[in-house]
Amino acid sequence: MSVSEAAGEGSAVDVVQSPVTLGLAGLLVLATGAAVFFYLRSRRNAFDNPLQKATFGTLHAVALAAPALRVGLSTQSASFALPYLRTLLETCALAMTDARGERLGWDGDSDQHQPDVRTLAELVISTGRQQVLSHSSLSCDHPGCEVRGIVVVPLETDGNIVGTLAALTTSTASPVLLRATAEVARYVSSQLELAELDESRARLNRAEVRALRAQISPHFIYNALTTIASFIRTDPVRARELLLAFADFTRYSFRSAGEYTTLKEELTNIERYIELEKARFSDRLNIKLQIAPEVLGVVLPFLALQPLVENAVRHGLAGKPSGGTITLTAENAGSECVIIVEDNGVGMDPARLSEDLDDAHLSGAHVGLGNVDDRMRSAFGDDFGLVVETNIGEGMKITLRVPKFRANVRV
Repeated sequence: MSVSEAAGEGSAVDVVQSPVTLGLAGLLVLATGAAVFFYLRSRRNAFDNPLQKATFGTLHAVALAAPALRVGLSTQSASFALPYLRTLLETCALAMTDARGERLGWDGDSDQHQPDVRTLAELVISTGRQQVLSHSSLSCDHPGCEVRGIVVVPLETDGNIVGTLAALTTSTASPVLLRATAEVARYVSSQLELAELDESRARLNRAEVRALRAQISPHFIYNALTTIASFIRTDPVRARELLLAFADFTRYSFRSAGEYTTLKEELTNIERYIELEKARFSDRLNIKLQIAPEVLGVVLPFLALQPLVENAVRHGLAGKPSGGTITLTAENAGSECVIIVEDNGVGMDPARLSEDLDDAHLSGAHVGLGNVDDRMRSAFGDDFGLVVETNIGEGMKITLRVPKFRANVRV
C-alpha cells in the first residue's frame, strides 16, 4: 500500500504516513501512583511525628470520601461521605443539604438543630455567602446539648450552588473552623464537579452512539431486506437464516445497555453484518479474521468496529467491479490490543478523506470513522485515535490501539 499524506490540522482522525508508537506516559503515571501508595502503606504505622500522622489521616479521609462524591450529590453519597469528612473538622456533627436546603445527610449527634441548619442553608443558597450562628443566637431546650456554634458554607459547581455543608461545633465558631469548613466544602465541590464531568462525558458518548445508530445506512437495511425477500421463494431456509442474522444485528446495534462492549461481541456482530452483505455481493466480498484468542475479552466502545467494516464495504469494495477482501486483525501487544481493518478496495485521496472527516457531521460521508475516533479519544485519551492509511487505488488501512485496562472503562 502506498504512503498517504498527513491529515491537515483540525482533522479528528490521524491520516498519516505510517502508525507511530507513542510514549508510555500512562504507564509512568500508574507506576508513580503505585510507588506512592506502597510508600504510604509501608509508613502508615511508622510516623516520625504527629504532623505526619495528621497528614496521612487527612489524605486517608478524603480518599475514602471521594468515591461517593464522584457519583454526584445525593442522600446516598452524602450519608457515605459525611463520616469521613467529619473526621477532618472534628466537629460534633456535620450535615449536607441540597440546593433547596433540604437535608441529604447528617453525621453525629444534635440533630435537634436541623431547623437551624435549614434556616442557615436557605440563607447561604439565597446569598451565596457563608453563614454563622453563634452561641448567643442559639436556643435549645434539649438536655445536655453541646452545640455552641453552626457554620454553613455553599457547595458549588460551575458557579452554581448545588447544596450546602453545615458544621456543628461544641465551641464558638473560630476563624480556624470557618476556614477549615470552607476548605472541606471546596474539596467536596471539586469532587462534585468531577462527577458532573463524568456524567457529561457519559451523556456525550450516549449521544454519539445514538448519532451513529441513526447513520446506519438506510441502503444497507433496504438492501438486506430486499436480498432476504429474494430468497423466500428460491431458498426459504437461506431466507430464514438471513432474517435471523438481520434480527440479531439490529438487536445488538440498537441495544440500550452500556457504553462499552467486548471485542468478542463486536466481532460476532460484524460476522452477522458480513453474512448479510455477502448474500448481496456473493463472491465479490470476502473477509479474513485473524484474531488472537487472548484479546477477545478486551473492552472497547460499543459499535467501534462495525462502522469501520461498513466503511470498507460501502466506500472501498462496493465501487470495485471485482470486489475484494476485508482483513480484520486483532493482535496482542503487551498492555494494548492492536486492531487493524484493511481492505483492498478503491481507496481514496488522503486529502479528500481529511476533508470528508472534517465535514462528516454535515455530509454524513465517513461519519462512522469520525464518530469512532471521537469515542476512542474520549474513552482512552487523545493518543488512541484512529490511524488511517489510504491512497487512490490502494485500498484503506485503519489501525486502532485499545488499552487492556483503563479506569471507568468496563462492560
